[in-house]
Amino acid sequence: MGRILYGVHGTGHGHAMRGLTIARRLGGHEFLFVCDDDAPSVLEPEFPVHRLPNLGTVFVNYRVDVGATVRRAIPLLLDRRRHIRDLLRVIDEFRPDVCMTDLEYFVPRAAEEAGIPCLTLDHQHVITCCHHDLPANMWWDTILQGLTPRFLFRPTDLNLIISFYAPPLKSRYKARIAPPILRQSVLDLHPRDLGHVVVYQSNSTDDRLVDFLRTATDRPCHVFGYRRTSGRIDNVTFMEKSEEGFLELLEGCAYVIQGGSHTLMGEALFLGKPVLSIPLVAMVEQRFNSLYLERLGYGAQTRMEALGPSLLRDFEAALPRYKANIAKGNFCGNDLVFGLTDRFIRTGSFPLVGEP
Repeated sequence: MGRILYGVHGTGHGHAMRGLTIARRLGGHEFLFVCDDDAPSVLEPEFPVHRLPNLGTVFVNYRVDVGATVRRAIPLLLDRRRHIRDLLRVIDEFRPDVCMTDLEYFVPRAAEEAGIPCLTLDHQHVITCCHHDLPANMWWDTILQGLTPRFLFRPTDLNLIISFYAPPLKSRYKARIAPPILRQSVLDLHPRDLGHVVVYQSNSTDDRLVDFLRTATDRPCHVFGYRRTSGRIDNVTFMEKSEEGFLELLEGCAYVIQGGSHTLMGEALFLGKPVLSIPLVAMVEQRFNSLYLERLGYGAQTRMEALGPSLLRDFEAALPRYKANIAKGNFCGNDLVFGLTDRFIRTGSFPLVGEP
């Protein structure tokens, strides 16, 4: 049995759910998570958690509040030596065999000082470790925002990128791409089309989306993640967050409308559901996901400012084409990811593509 110190980015639930899925599957090993913000509520019911401040993102009105995000980060970075020393004490007590990080700042730095192998397992480093053919309107944002995964959450000696798309890897990084990790509760679903729409607004909300749903379609729309969690306006029903209730509706929906979250996108595609993505403009990783979603013919992307009835009519007319393209894809990398992660825990490494 191995011991793993696992740092998890705490904003939202996607990173924590990925870590939880891995720890549940690799139950023969002992996990200690390092996280804060939203992540402990996901992880603490089943696994020990050491709380440490998180370099998170602040959202307001469906936008990243850059000023608030920077103001939050500066004191943490200025005090980083104290937090790293805290983790070095945890390492002395827990004595991990390896460390892992899912877009967490402090764990890989403590692992480096302690001389412990550290694996980056996340999606965001698809930006850093891969070559991309980008439209001109993404170049500057990619250069600017790409500084975060390149330097702040820099790649470690070994990187496992979880992604439903697989651009060419850059040779200077030790990296490998695998399809998405799926929760067992998603794998157990039996997808069908009952005609309704699942809508998920993560991180922040915008009233324009609700107005759009009321005017653009007659389909029942079930909205999760909104600040209102009950009641109904015309065809729009506001839902309280519930994994069981969400998955039941996801199982039977015709398609999904969401931001740019890779976790939900991967789950929807695995279930054969086309996606209309409305990424946060200030989050370039979401824009990458939406760009490849559209390029691969799995759905479409738009911006909040461009919502209108004709957009959804065109999207619904294209549903058969989207579904046919999705049927050709591979959206479950569980066996591959679990196998590679287990090998890393046992040996401190795993083979890259083409290696023995």
